[in-house]
Order: sequence, then C-alpha cells, then structure tokens
Amino acid sequence: MNDPSQLSPTPKNSLPGEDDITRVELPNGIILLIRSNFNSPSIVLNGYLQAGSLFDPPEKLGLASFTADSLLLGTHKFSFNQIYDMLESAAASFSFDGGTHITSFGGRSLAEDFEMVCKIFTSALREPSFPVEQVERKRAQLLTGLVLRAQDTAEMASLTFDEIIFAHHPYRFPEEGTIETVQKITIEDLAEFHRRHYGPRGMVIIVVGAIEPSTAIAILSEYLADWQNPDQPLPPELPPVQPLNDTIQKKVYIPGKAQVDLLIGSFGPQRNAPEYMSAALGNNILGQFGLMGRIGDAVRERAGLAYYAYSSLSSGIGPGSWTVGAGVAPENVSRAIEIIRAEIQRFVKEKVTPEELSDSQANFIGRLPLSLESNMGVAYALGNLERYGLGLNYYRQYADLVRSVTQEQVLETAQKYLDPNRLAIAVAGSLE
Repeated sequence: MNDPSQLSPTPKNSLPGEDDITRVELPNGIILLIRSNFNSPSIVLNGYLQAGSLFDPPEKLGLASFTADSLLLGTHKFSFNQIYDMLESAAASFSFDGGTHITSFGGRSLAEDFEMVCKIFTSALREPSFPVEQVERKRAQLLTGLVLRAQDTAEMASLTFDEIIFAHHPYRFPEEGTIETVQKITIEDLAEFHRRHYGPRGMVIIVVGAIEPSTAIAILSEYLADWQNPDQPLPPELPPVQPLNDTIQKKVYIPGKAQVDLLIGSFGPQRNAPEYMSAALGNNILGQFGLMGRIGDAVRERAGLAYYAYSSLSSGIGPGSWTVGAGVAPENVSRAIEIIRAEIQRFVKEKVTPEELSDSQANFIGRLPLSLESNMGVAYALGNLERYGLGLNYYRQYADLVRSVTQEQVLETAQKYLDPNRLAIAVAGSLE
C-alpha cells in the first residue's frame, strides 16, 4: 500500500504558483497568464475565448465549431498558403478548436518565432476572410467526419448518452452539429458569428516558455489591447440538469460492427464543485487505476466480457458526466450491463477501502509533477486555474487537497451522483 503522507514533497518551485505566474489584465479585459521557462528554447501560446456552441442556432448546429475551423483558412492580411508556409518554415504550429462553452486555441514555436506566431494568431482571431474555396473544402472535410461519426460505435454511444442525461439541457446538442445542419451553414453565417461572438470579454491567453513576462505582455498588447466588440454577448445561463426518474436505455443500431460500445452513468459535478476531488478519486478507484479499477477487474479480467472497460469523470464549467464504458461483443451486452450495474451498486453502498483510497491519492500526487514537465502541460494547467477560479496557488496546495479526502466523502459523493436505479444506458453497434 502506498501512503501518500510518506511521499517526498515536490519542491515548491517546481510547481507553478503566484510567485512565478504573471497575471495581468489588458485594458479591454483580456487576461494574460505567463510563466517563464528558459530550460527550453520553445514557447507555448494557448487560451480560449467565450464563443462556443452554446450560441449555435438549433437549425445550424456546428456553427461555432465550423467558424473556429475556418479562422486559419485565410485572413485579410495573410492567405491560406502564406499562413501555412510561415508556420511550416519555422516548424511552428497553431490551431483553433470550437467547444461547448469556448473556442480554444494553441500552438508552439521557438522563442525567436513567437512574434510571428502572434501575428498569425491575432490576424486569424480579428480579421478572418473566410475564402470560399477553402471554406467549402473544410465543409467537405467536416461532412466526411460526420459520416464517419455515424459509423463509430464509441462516438454514437457518447452522443446517445448525452441525449439521455441532458434531455432538456443545451448539452444534448453535438458541438460538431449534424450533416443536415452543417450543410445549411453559409459563409455569411460564419462571418456573422465571428463578428458578433469574437471579442475580448472572457478571453484568456497563456504563454509558457523561454520569454520574459514583460516581453510577452508587450507583444500581445501591441496586437490585442485595442480590440473591442461592443456587440459581444454574455454567455447564456445554463438551466439545471433534471435527474432521471428511472433508468433509461437507448440503442443505436450500426450494422456490420464486431464490437458494441456501451456507456452507463449519470451527470457529475462541475469542476469547481466542493466534491470534485472526492469524485475524481472515487472515479479512479471505480474504473481508472491499475487495470482500470474495479470495473476493469469485474468486467474484463474476471468475467472476460470486454475488450476494454473503464470509468470516466468529465467536469467543466457546467454539469459534467460520470460514466462507465465498455467495448463488448454483441452477445455479451446484457451480461456486461448487469455486472457494471452491480459494481455501481457496490460503489454507492460500501466505503472504498483504505488501501484503495491511499493508492489513488498517491497516484494523483505522484502524477502531478509529470503532467507539468512540458511547457504545454504547464500552459494547460494555468488555463484550468483561470477558467475554474482555482487560484494561482492551487497546484502548491494540491497534495494537501488530495490527502484531505476521506472514505466517507467518496461514498457521499458517489451516492449524490450515481443512483443505480436512475442510470442512463447508451448502446451502439451491431445489436443482437
């Protein structure tokens, strides 16, 4: 058994904190988070702005995602070919990605090319041109992806699961839209979505690497400090999730598949909820740690029913999801569901063992420094600090937060979110 209290403490200066994170707010509200690291010649730039799929009209789902995918197709300053020639010649990268609440962006370069990447980034952010040929090529790629999604058992199980637990909530809609809605989106729609929803309010930029904070601030201020969008709306308020009254099972038949994917679970805590850490540790015990925890042991190792079996906790700004997933042969679906439900029943009836909890705590504490070894890992971590209001010293306090979770708290959290009699069950594949 690993005792997390006996682990050698990580040196404080190896974890980001308020003494080595520079946080400034530009006059227009953009937040900059910067942490220097001169042990590497590279720089990571990433972040997000509040332009997610929550703003999509129901008849044009996928608009936010399509807009994000189109920003680097050409701008009023740089053509599509110029953008990619500049990035490729410097061995740099940059991309945008549309999500539910936000559009995120990120890339990396050598320190000497940081300003060049900033020029491309800010031109794409502020003045995309949406060239017809490139946009239509992108649309064709998106439609191909949606055709493939309809044949992907894991993707379809996930979409179906969301339709069940978020039946009366905006989260039920897929961020990428559907074939029908993406076909309806016009270039004018893309331009109007950008004009209205892209702006400095709620925008966060993170810079990590071989650069002084003052230099990063000066460069980003030059390109973004004057940006304004008085029409930029506030994010929509989310309604509460309505708990299920009973277990609901939905099946998606996809012929010709040797494997069926199934998801079982419910909604989970948002990232800044007080019980998030006890849920995360509980999830690790249920279906993550070792050979996929209790679920992996019961479904895959002992019963031999699944190609894989695991649990997953997804948490963000709004309500998350807490799921158990498995990939099984069609003839094993009913038996796998029965075993998973029995494991969930045990999880909400009995406290996890002291050994299970201490092993998971040691696992969480031990893997934190590994996740912060790269500039990209640090940049991702700093983004979470700002997005979820965790505080600049969160990672310095992390080990104590993990150690403070008790067996009783794990059980209480499991009982709050996982009711064995009110589960969503989504099944996708060649069903018997």
